[in-house]
Amino acid sequence: MKIAVAASPDVAIPTLEYLLTCEHELVLIISRPDSQVGRGRELTPTAVSSWAKSHGIELYCPNKAADFDDRLKQIDLVITIGYGVLLPEYILDQPKYGFINLHFSLLPKLRGAAPAQRAIIDGLSETGITVFQLDAGMDTGPIYTQTRFSIKANMTAGELLSELAVLGPAAIEKTLISIQNGIKPSPQNHDHATSAPKLTKAEAQITWSASADEIINRILGFAPNPGATTRFRGEILRINRAIKSELRLPVAQLSFLSGKVLVGSATEAIELLEVTPAGRKAMSASAWANGARFAEGEILE
Repeated sequence: MKIAVAASPDVAIPTLEYLLTCEHELVLIISRPDSQVGRGRELTPTAVSSWAKSHGIELYCPNKAADFDDRLKQIDLVITIGYGVLLPEYILDQPKYGFINLHFSLLPKLRGAAPAQRAIIDGLSETGITVFQLDAGMDTGPIYTQTRFSIKANMTAGELLSELAVLGPAAIEKTLISIQNGIKPSPQNHDHATSAPKLTKAEAQITWSASADEIINRILGFAPNPGATTRFRGEILRINRAIKSELRLPVAQLSFLSGKVLVGSATEAIELLEVTPAGRKAMSASAWANGARFAEGEILE
């Protein structure tokens, strides 16, 4: 089959590497246009765009769905992986076998833009990947295959995505065989659906009056980006990693004991492991505390 891939993030790369070596022909990469990144606001290609250029594969970067031309009519199948554009049916119908999507949850659970992040935030012990036929809905199409994955303790969303991405090639291979053999996908049970909307900056703000488990899940679910945040002496402090302590402290109160930085919650205290102060690079929480020199009773906001 002649295959195109519509993707932007680096989680697509394991599947792209597989497609280079399989019996099918990877003829086109579709990705988001270059965007302004960082303080310098320099135009930067997506990870997938860079991969396509380095491998000499045709790259197509329409600004929006309405800008798509007719080239997909020459394609047998399009695989989408974190492409980030909801495509109308007239585009989905152009390739011979339509579009399939590699989604990072066990659908119908966690439909939406941030399934791995929401799995961590929700404190789930298991998630996985799903390959399904795209339709006009948000992750509502029939399913070809699923692979389960146990979420390890203290795993960040970034680490989870990396683990799930590695499962992609085998699931895509199985799906391609099904399509060639005329095997139809199975409808989702929409009654069991849950959502995984895009993370917002407002959600990134830590509420220290929550339980230790809820706070740690939020920190891990927002890592590495956009990062869970709090305020210290009026400035934003990003919390990159934390674990639960057996000690207890008043809500939001800071303590620096035996080289450990602790913060009170509604339940157990939380031990901060790594932080990023405003305008600085990530550092160990103890290094930050040594420089900050907490006053007695000082709190995070």
